[in-house]
Amino acid sequence: MNPYRRFLFDMRKKRLDKFLSVVNRRQPDLTVVLENVTDSHNIGAVIRTADAVGIGEIYILNTDAHLQTKFVKIGKRTSMGSNKWVEANYFTDAEACFEKLRNKYGKVLGAMLGEGVSDFHHLDLIEPVALFFGNEHRGISTVSQPLLDGKFMIPQVGMAESLNVSVACAVTLYEAFRQRNAKGFYDEPFRLSEAERADLFEIYLEKHKARDRRPAIAWNNNGN
Repeated sequence: MNPYRRFLFDMRKKRLDKFLSVVNRRQPDLTVVLENVTDSHNIGAVIRTADAVGIGEIYILNTDAHLQTKFVKIGKRTSMGSNKWVEANYFTDAEACFEKLRNKYGKVLGAMLGEGVSDFHHLDLIEPVALFFGNEHRGISTVSQPLLDGKFMIPQVGMAESLNVSVACAVTLYEAFRQRNAKGFYDEPFRLSEAERADLFEIYLEKHKARDRRPAIAWNNNGN
């Protein structure tokens, strides 16, 4: 085989193997919700972290009127292309968003300060859950607070009272990753069914083919 063609073949195989690895480890019962987050870099960073721990979709809820007419553009530099592989679901109505979340993830836990708020290390993140994070300055809105099923905080001992929203999200998601990894959630049997993984694999191929029009390799029923 021509060395250049061999190089292209090896690169494409590595890419397809990566798709399979990512699809197999997606966590269908874990997600993140961002409410009224205005910094595109924060949104991009959250999406990048979500993808890293196996989350296939996030939710963006804008209850502030000035955010409802024009959604914040996701920062491409901070997401590093992860927004291509993580679906963003947009809502402007809190009750509709929470209804969707409860139907799919069971419970919604919000990150906030205050009395009676649990340390996030005490959360059971093995169970299906949506993790809710609020605005960079005001936190979770008074509209959404009563709709939460629970509240948690990340303990700190410094002068600052809270972490940047993207950092707080990353810390919490990696606690979820730690708990789930210890339970083998990223190993076989995978969380998505074979049919669901095949469908997601085809979606990733279509997205990849939008940039690369060369023929693709079909899904292998053995998942490899």
